[in-house]
Amino acid sequence: MIRVGLLGCGTVGGGVLHLLRANAAYLEARVGAPFEVVRVLVRDPEKERVKELERSRLTTNPDDVLGDPSIDVIVEVMGGVDPARDYLGRAIASGKQIVTANKMLLALHGAELLDRARSRGVDVAFEGAVGGGIPVIRVLRDALAGDTIASLSGIINGTSNYILTRMQSDGLSFEDALKEAQQKGFAEADPTLDVDGGDAAHKLVVLSMLAFGARLDGVSVLTEGIRGVEPVDHAFAERFGFVVKQLAIAKERGDELELRVHPALVAKDAPLANISGVLNAISVEGRALGPCLLSGRGAGDLPTAVSVVADLVDVAIAKKGGTAGQSTRAIRLAERKLSPTAEVEARYYFRFTVFDRPGVLARITGALGERGVSIEQMVQQGRGSADVPVDVVILTHESKEAAVQAALATIAKSDYVAKPPRMIRVH
Repeated sequence: MIRVGLLGCGTVGGGVLHLLRANAAYLEARVGAPFEVVRVLVRDPEKERVKELERSRLTTNPDDVLGDPSIDVIVEVMGGVDPARDYLGRAIASGKQIVTANKMLLALHGAELLDRARSRGVDVAFEGAVGGGIPVIRVLRDALAGDTIASLSGIINGTSNYILTRMQSDGLSFEDALKEAQQKGFAEADPTLDVDGGDAAHKLVVLSMLAFGARLDGVSVLTEGIRGVEPVDHAFAERFGFVVKQLAIAKERGDELELRVHPALVAKDAPLANISGVLNAISVEGRALGPCLLSGRGAGDLPTAVSVVADLVDVAIAKKGGTAGQSTRAIRLAERKLSPTAEVEARYYFRFTVFDRPGVLARITGALGERGVSIEQMVQQGRGSADVPVDVVILTHESKEAAVQAALATIAKSDYVAKPPRMIRVH
């Protein structure tokens, strides 16, 4: 018998209970012992839960779970940093195996938790933290152990991807697409973490731990959300042969790592351009393997629960086989410096909303040229006037972020600009 303590029983926790019940015979054959969820920690014991939950197993006292010496594995799906960090620390100290889907906790304190687990000889498994049911953690940790990773990029937030897809396909505004996503259950009542990029930034840090062996507890990643993207940007992107996607990007630059999350123009014939709706995808570039694309449902009860239960199977097999802690011992992290944002090099999309006065284009191109930002294409949409603004869109050749930001700051102060310039990097 593998005795399990479950911390949290919301959407993902309910999915875990459903899979453990539905696949009980298969899982028992894989592990060599049945699973039993003996305690479930929740905040509200009166809340309606999945039918697979035996109400007698519920508790609001963490000591009933963490202090039970008969429990073999703690599965944490409650989310957030506190009190989850304390609970997992206590569980590790008592020698329990850990399965977690908590990307925020891992991004801020993952290296610390892994250190504790190694010293205690237990595993911390976290496939469910990134990409829902996509097995990207296993691929980075195990399948690509014979290669080194040069870069990765991906769509790792389904809410943002759904909103951008609806804006692109039907011309919805950001506000209308977000409202629709909330009505369909694809966005939280407070969508800040998703649409402002924080969720993807946390996941990118977790991926970088595995891809680059980087110790990144609490690092600050260049993070931009999608609130500023307008339907007109999608229309211009289409005109130039691109689609707008929210990307998480990590790459090695010598001894440094470049980590960033932001909207990006992606060529229409690129694999990531065709990842629509709530789907997620991660493209991994191995130095020997080359490119590898992983795609699938990136959120929801069952996709994430599939990853959590897979981790549960792994740690249970290891415990029964006397190899507990071996998987976590293989994750070796070292401090890595992040390259400054100013050093990012990319092509750029600019949209300037300006008054159509003589010499305006020359002043824009002059400000860019003075900073060494070279123009590839330029389009003016329609005709404006000295008092009615018009959109001017520019695509650049590859330029440095520092030069781009300096040029945009100069242009933004000009009297011919009706509103702040819009900048989107080209991937």
